[in-house]
Amino acid sequence: MGQLHGKNALVTGATSGIGLASARRFAAEGAHVFITGRRQEALDQAAAAIGEHVTAVQGDVSRLDDLDRLVEVIEQHGGGLDVLMANAGGGGFAPLGAITPEHFTETFNSNVGGTLFTVQKALPLLNDGAAIVLVGSTAATSGTPAFGVYAASKAAIRSFARTWAAELVDRKIRVNTVIPGPTHTPGVEGLAPSPGDAPALLESLASTVPMGRMGQPAEIANAALFLASDESSFMTGAELFVDGGAEQV
Repeated sequence: MGQLHGKNALVTGATSGIGLASARRFAAEGAHVFITGRRQEALDQAAAAIGEHVTAVQGDVSRLDDLDRLVEVIEQHGGGLDVLMANAGGGGFAPLGAITPEHFTETFNSNVGGTLFTVQKALPLLNDGAAIVLVGSTAATSGTPAFGVYAASKAAIRSFARTWAAELVDRKIRVNTVIPGPTHTPGVEGLAPSPGDAPALLESLASTVPMGRMGQPAEIANAALFLASDESSFMTGAELFVDGGAEQV
C-alpha cells in the first residue's frame, strides 16, 4: 500500500509544474486526488496524465464562488479531506517604482487570498489528523530585485503556516510549508520577457544554486509527499527547504 492509501487529497494549481507533479505522486501513493486549474483544457490534460483516482474541478482560487463549487464536489464524493496542498499562485517582475495597484492586487488575491480562502472553505471537510501543505518560496527570505510583491506574498504564506498550526493543533491537523528553490516549471519560464529569453533566465537561476542546477517538479513533489504523509507526523509549523542549498549554503 502507498503512503496515502485510502486518503483524499486536494492539490490546487495542479495543471503543470509542482502542482501536477505533486498530484501525480499523491495518486501514485494511493490517494484520490482533487485537482484545480483555471484553464479547462490544461486541467483535462492534467487529469489524463494522473490517470485513475482523480477528480478535476475547473476554477480560480481567487474567486470565492469557484472555491464553494470545489468544496461541494469534494463533499459529494464523501470521506472528507486528509491532505490539502495549497499550491495555486504566481507572480511577475515589477521594480518598486513600477508596481501598480493591479499588479499588487492580482498577486495577493491569488497567492495570499487564494491560499487563505482555500484552507478556510475546506476546513469543515478536513478530517482530524489531516495534513495541510502550503507552498512558499525562497523569494520570501532573499532580496530579489523587482520581485518584491511576489516575495511579500510568499512571506505571508509562511506566517499563515505558523498561525494555523497553532490554531489547528487540537484537531491534530498539521500545517507545514514546502519551500522550493529555483525549479524548472512552465511558470518560471514564463517569467522571461519573451520565450527566446527563457534559456538565459534558467541559466541565471541555476547559477544561484550551490548544487549548480535548478530543481525538478518531481523533487518538490517528493518533499510535499513527506509533509502530507504520516512520515512527518511530528512536524507542524515548519519550513522544509528544497532548494539545492540556495538559502542554506
